Amino acid sequence: MDVVALTPRLTFLRFPVGHVYLWAEPDGLTLVDAGLPGSAPEIADAIRGLGRRPEDVRRLVLTHFHEDHVGSAAAIAAWGEVEVVAHRDDVPYIQGEQAGPPPDLLDWERPLYEQVTSGLPADPPPPVRVGRPVGDGDVLDFGGGARVVGAAGHTPGSLGLFLPDSGVLFTGDAVARTPDGQVILGVFNADQAGAAASFA
Repeated sequence: MDVVALTPRLTFLRFPVGHVYLWAEPDGLTLVDAGLPGSAPEIADAIRGLGRRPEDVRRLVLTHFHEDHVGSAAAIAAWGEVEVVAHRDDVPYIQGEQAGPPPDLLDWERPLYEQVTSGLPADPPPPVRVGRPVGDGDVLDFGGGARVVGAAGHTPGSLGLFLPDSGVLFTGDAVARTPDGQVILGVFNADQAGAAASFA
């Protein structure tokens, strides 16, 4: 895992699969996504390396239910009083009540999907209880008021977060980038048309 300082408050925890973002404020930390199962110890080490404690995490925002985003959510929620936030349409999948819809793969995505998923754990990630289901337009109490942006399509409840004071937009997997830096629609979408509309 690489620890990359993006701004004084925002740190990018770059894993081979399943990135995590850390937003730091004096009164607590917010994590955006939780990486694959087993990532929690490395996330905790990164937090300590920044002079904070895992117990300082107040909020975990899950951009969608895929295992590279929620895999370590249950472990992180056990660090203390961590509010788990997710879009209400993905809550049943995150809590393990239902299996989420599979991706509607385009032909060119199939080899990439097989490559990515071949290295993932066979078992689904441990479920975690979502303490705060949200929807488009809801505002979270960090970053000067982080606004939830509904981005259905990648999954039914994919969301983004916009921090207007900082000009930061977390997109989950609604947006991707090619190796040469071109911004494109995210891959492995459950609803291609919905994902394209959210991207636009």
